[in-house]
Amino acid sequence: MSENTTGAAGPASADTARVEAAAEETAREPNRAVALFRSSAGRNTGLVVALLLLCIVGAITAGDRFSSSDNALTILRLAAVTGVVSVGMTFVITAGQIDLSVGAILALSSVWCTTLATQQTAQDSHWIVMVFVALAVGAGCGLVNGLLVAYGGVVSFIATLAMLASARGLAEIISNRKTQIVDVPGFVDFFDHELFGIEVQVYIFVLVAIAGWVLLNRTTFGRRTIAVGGNPEAARLAGIDVKRHTVMVFVLVGLCCGLAALMLVARTTTGSSTHGTGLELDVIAAVVIGGTLLTGGRGSIVGTVIGVLIFTTLTNVFTLNNRSISEQSLLKGAIIVAAVLLQQRLASRNSST
Repeated sequence: MSENTTGAAGPASADTARVEAAAEETAREPNRAVALFRSSAGRNTGLVVALLLLCIVGAITAGDRFSSSDNALTILRLAAVTGVVSVGMTFVITAGQIDLSVGAILALSSVWCTTLATQQTAQDSHWIVMVFVALAVGAGCGLVNGLLVAYGGVVSFIATLAMLASARGLAEIISNRKTQIVDVPGFVDFFDHELFGIEVQVYIFVLVAIAGWVLLNRTTFGRRTIAVGGNPEAARLAGIDVKRHTVMVFVLVGLCCGLAALMLVARTTTGSSTHGTGLELDVIAAVVIGGTLLTGGRGSIVGTVIGVLIFTTLTNVFTLNNRSISEQSLLKGAIIVAAVLLQQRLASRNSST
């Protein structure tokens, strides 16, 4: 009797268990989809799909003008300057800070390295002098930002906003609001010549992105950046010098601004106080839609690179279709808001699970 009862209950229990397992599996499916979207690979796949859709729109609306290889190279060349600064900005935002002064720092670096004094020195010695000047000015501005934020206790939004105004004003004073022409032999040839049909500036962007990825994902500096952005107090208790590290990430983005200034000077053969106007919007937008949290603690160099390509392609499509800059800015603003809202939604899901 007992054996019969057990024998009847055994298969029934097994069936019940299978049904419950299937139900749990079904219930987990949406969570898996969400988890996939939250993962780095899922976010980057979504960005690539968005970029492809944008290319399709460009091909349909602009035809051969968009689909040509020359236009593709133009997009990459235009993305290079924004991309180099965006890599540096990824570290700043991952560390829980923001830098609104990148465009002004780029302008100041470009003006300072193209002053008559600098160009005369470069002609007497070597154009590499201009490179050192631009990088030094960029790093110096980043150092000031970092000291104000880390040791002065000034909120990064305010500190870099002040740097934005100061650097732009100093650039106007130095240049007397005049465009400075570059006439140093070899400088433009180095930064603007082509290698295998692709301009050197694109290679510089690729190298900076690879270096940024390695620095963020494979070094102690990157792990500390994520830790400082995720929880500064916990990072301090873990032995990380949070203030010094904050200064270092601002110096890093300053260096990127100096390098981007050299690339822009070579491309335009000029130094101007108007260079980089509005650059901070494109850079922050590219970093945010690339998956780096505005609240800090998570950053993605790959996502940033794809984000830069999305915004550059978007600008290219708008330009080829004769759309106004105002319309471009409106759409960019909408994309930023959508990205931030998506981040907040995902963050609330993470906190509730």
